[in-house]
Amino acid sequence: MEPYKELNKQYIDGVWRDGREDDTIQDINPYDNSVLVEINCAGLAELNEAYEAAQRAGVTWAALLPQERRDVLLKAADILLARKDEFAHWIAQEAGGAHAKGEIEVMLAREVIIEASTFPSRLHGFILPSSIPGKESRVYRKPLGVIGIISPWNFPVHLSMRSIAPALGCGNAIVVKPASQTPVTGGTLLAKLFEEAGLPKGVFNVVVGKSSVIGDPFVAHPIPKLISFTGSTPVGKGIGKLAGENLKKVALELGGNNVFIVLEDADIDQAVAAAMMGKFMHQGQICMAVNRFLVHEAVYGEFCGKLVERTKALKVGDPRDRDTDIGPLIDEKQVKRIQKDIEESVAQGAKIECGGQAEGAVLYPTVMTNVRNNMPIAHNEIFGPVAPVIAFKDEQELLKLANELDFGLSGALHTRNVERGVQLARQVETGMIHVNDQSVNDEPNAPFGGERESGLGRFGGEWVMDEMTRVQWVSVQHEPRQYPI
Repeated sequence: MEPYKELNKQYIDGVWRDGREDDTIQDINPYDNSVLVEINCAGLAELNEAYEAAQRAGVTWAALLPQERRDVLLKAADILLARKDEFAHWIAQEAGGAHAKGEIEVMLAREVIIEASTFPSRLHGFILPSSIPGKESRVYRKPLGVIGIISPWNFPVHLSMRSIAPALGCGNAIVVKPASQTPVTGGTLLAKLFEEAGLPKGVFNVVVGKSSVIGDPFVAHPIPKLISFTGSTPVGKGIGKLAGENLKKVALELGGNNVFIVLEDADIDQAVAAAMMGKFMHQGQICMAVNRFLVHEAVYGEFCGKLVERTKALKVGDPRDRDTDIGPLIDEKQVKRIQKDIEESVAQGAKIECGGQAEGAVLYPTVMTNVRNNMPIAHNEIFGPVAPVIAFKDEQELLKLANELDFGLSGALHTRNVERGVQLARQVETGMIHVNDQSVNDEPNAPFGGERESGLGRFGGEWVMDEMTRVQWVSVQHEPRQYPI
């Protein structure tokens, strides 16, 4: 199987071509700063062409028999499995993801495609009881038409696919704008996958360009009926405002400040094992990653000691090496931002137990104790490999700490008393929370999404089908009706 080529092109209406803007995007390996590909940017002309192509092709795609759309998606899932190593390699070199993270990401994306392959036969309508004699009341479900997808750089294959596959499964056509840091894994590599799977031309389009040129027009363009965005809260708010002004739907998965709660009766060894995954997978550059560890004061010392021991054992290095646990952040700017929060928190009384140092874009995994909720390293979303640990004394203080910040995406809670854990978990103001597990969970048939500053809408299963379709009420008056006028 030959590796995919032409990954440095735009993909519009089934044609691979250069953008016509007098500007380029350099795709940089964050570990060694080597240039992977250079892409001529798309501008407003290409953006318009992509949306118009999607609008034309979407009509035919939506009209296909359900099994025809299903078969394209299932073929894409098979190809993705066959090309797993190729995709994982691109994730490692473009996004800095360790090999294990890349394999997990690819398999998650494949599961999303398989779930979405069931959507063509699940777009059910309804027959409703009518209050009018002789009337039949029907509800039909139809695709939205065209969906615009803005994908992130941290989990580019999976988080792009989380919108791409459901959109296609529901009969929509799409235009994808990948993050500038990951234009291949978030865009062109996925277009190649569906091209190989036999998706009709024009149904899937990719425009790679500068947000300063095509960002707002991508959202405001009159053709897309939904903008799906995964990224930061400030950018998401801007997209929501612009979409609202143009009366279109949004699905926004934004930032998080996720809590990992350890009660006094928790299995500490299991909690620490879960903490390592929830905090350090992909260097903590995950919206669901643990941002604050809230640990009961009775087990605080034991938990911190074991967490530090496990953290010191992590292997830091080139993510292309299979035994690497911690690779680079997406760029050195992120390292400097996090180190500033570390330094300010230390000045306020926090203590670094391990880590803290950096080499280039690599920030060594760090554990901090004596942290308070108002310190920068706890109050701000870290998006990096730093574990701040905060002590609490009782349930009242725990819930105050957990809920006093504005985010509510994911979380975890550890206890041997499952029902007590569930009751406490339900009082944490978050869209998702996992008892005796870690916070980084995403299953294709479950509702994924946050509360408050963490976003709007839900991905996964029937919930994403609701986001990506519309309903039409059609009634039939079978008998002559008596009107009052």
